[in-house]
Amino acid sequence: MPEAKPPVPNKPKSAPQKAMEKLGLLRDIDLALHLPLRYEDETRIDPIAAAREGQTVQIEGVVTESRVELRNRRQLLVTVEDASGELLLRFLNFYPSQQKQMAPGQRLRVRGELRGGFFGREMVHPTVKPVNEDTPLATSLTPVYPASAGLPQAYLRKAVAAGLARAPLAEVLPVGSLPPGLPTLREALNFLHHPPPRVALATLEDHSHPAWQRLKFEELLAQQISQLRARRERADLCAPALRAAPGGLHEKLLAVLPFGLTRAQQRVCEEIAQDLAKPAPMHRLLQGDVGSGKTVVAALAAAVAIDAGWQCALMAPTEILAEQHFRKLVQWLEPLGVKVAWLTGSVKGKTRQKMLDAAADGSAQLVLGTHAVIEDKVQFARLGLAIIDEQHRFGVAQRLALRKKLASQALEPHLLMMSATPIPRTLAMTYFADLEVSTIDELPPGRSPIVTKVFADDKRASVIARIRDEVEKGAQVYWVCPLIEESEALDLKNATETHAELTAHLSGHRVGLLHGRMPAAEKAAVMSLFSQNQMSVLVATTVIEVGVDVPNASLMVIEHAERFGLAQLHQLRGRVGRGAKASVCVLVYTGPLSPTGKDRLRAMAETTDGFEIARRDLEIRGPGEFMGARQSGAELLRFADLQEDSALLKAARDLAPRLLERDAGAAERHVERWLGTKAEFLKA
Repeated sequence: MPEAKPPVPNKPKSAPQKAMEKLGLLRDIDLALHLPLRYEDETRIDPIAAAREGQTVQIEGVVTESRVELRNRRQLLVTVEDASGELLLRFLNFYPSQQKQMAPGQRLRVRGELRGGFFGREMVHPTVKPVNEDTPLATSLTPVYPASAGLPQAYLRKAVAAGLARAPLAEVLPVGSLPPGLPTLREALNFLHHPPPRVALATLEDHSHPAWQRLKFEELLAQQISQLRARRERADLCAPALRAAPGGLHEKLLAVLPFGLTRAQQRVCEEIAQDLAKPAPMHRLLQGDVGSGKTVVAALAAAVAIDAGWQCALMAPTEILAEQHFRKLVQWLEPLGVKVAWLTGSVKGKTRQKMLDAAADGSAQLVLGTHAVIEDKVQFARLGLAIIDEQHRFGVAQRLALRKKLASQALEPHLLMMSATPIPRTLAMTYFADLEVSTIDELPPGRSPIVTKVFADDKRASVIARIRDEVEKGAQVYWVCPLIEESEALDLKNATETHAELTAHLSGHRVGLLHGRMPAAEKAAVMSLFSQNQMSVLVATTVIEVGVDVPNASLMVIEHAERFGLAQLHQLRGRVGRGAKASVCVLVYTGPLSPTGKDRLRAMAETTDGFEIARRDLEIRGPGEFMGARQSGAELLRFADLQEDSALLKAARDLAPRLLERDAGAAERHVERWLGTKAEFLKA
């Protein structure tokens, strides 16, 4: 027998190949859809004398002089001449091979920005290509692609061109289904990768060209199909039908609540109850402004599940928020006989095992906690309802993990997601097309309006004086800092320093400190003192962003407010105004402010409406950043703009159900082409 040959080892990947993988350029279609950021015009030559300063131009000439000079640093200076004049090329970093490439007598094609220099007009570090007199010009604009370290444009251009040539770009969509006036997909991509020189650049840059419109429509359609399919798949799944028993826990909870529900709370409770009663999994987003009373709605939903003999799990992003829910729900439900388990990272040893056992054997009817709730070791006997608070703070995989906690019984739990960051309607239509949305659009009575004031950092002393006045009257104050300790990159006051400063200025009043690196027991002790009005001022990082409810706190100071996002500022502001006292939020900034920083602070000063804040946040940040790309790490809309492309979105929403009905295969191929594995993200 011939001797077996040893296996050929895998050839190691080059740096450009690794960089392409990081960019997600794995398939030919990925390369074909990797579109240019901008274009360079290498289709024409400008005479040196005709080029104007500040322009990016391409000239061609012969090197008349090449020398290295030692001024402040070593520089390569090359003089190029054409029939109209001469130009100096300056290179501050260069290799010997480049110097040899630009020797006297060599013809060069040079592209760069023309500047006025001390020794005449020049280009600094232009793109240089040795040519002959008969070297042809480019016939189309040269694409400049999004790249990363270790991925040269020349390598990427070659890879994209090869991928574009190989990619399966046959028309998938039926004839007549596209908005009128759009090219085929192959025509659109060929055009965008290699546009002719006479195309209006403005239509490429603002994405209004029909080729861009075709891609945006395709992308929106893929997303709409995927979400519609997810909704239909969910309708085929089974979930326990949960109904409150007459005279049971749900009615008892309503009877013992120390307040009445608002009309908005009553409406959303009814919407949720109708979903829970169906044998298909609920997939509902409950959104409401800060302080609108989402927790009691969650408690009533949990009561329906427990009434029906099933368990409920509630997951919150931070221990402080989870603990806030725990305190409220225990206060409301334990007197009614409900057993509540508590699972966070800080619950250890025998206590943790006891909680795990209670969840697994079903004796814990309500399980509250942080990410710990979705760990593999956590098993539920009969999980009927999963509630995720501040759902945008969790990743897609985490949300999917909680939904699969009942998979062994061939059932899915109902899913209720809650958010105090309202999502504008257009955004919800696109990102949550498979999701029912309930909105609490009114605040409970008795909430005091919050006045927002903006001060520069040089008014810090007067802000501290205002704090002294407030605490002397018995009020409580938050002071929020963005960092825990000094950072060389950001010259910010930290929480520890501010705590020492306020302690010195407010003698006779207790000033507490709260930040994320403190042990859980210490954090709980500090919050307990503040909640019981045994502490006048709480200096904290953003761990208090959500879930902290102290009605006596009426003044919020946010230091370096320009460093926070608009939604985060609104969340922090919502920690005050929770009682009858008139409340004030003071935003202290350090100048100079960026245009975005000015827009954020202006929005905060002008409105306390969470939906208006969300609309402005969308304007400032754009949809991808606003949604955090649905926390998947992969942006689901690369080309379409939800505000500008509403007509395309409507056309895609209209076509998606028709395509699924008439040609499910075409719909499947279309989603696979555009989303690949990302389609899973739309199910969470």
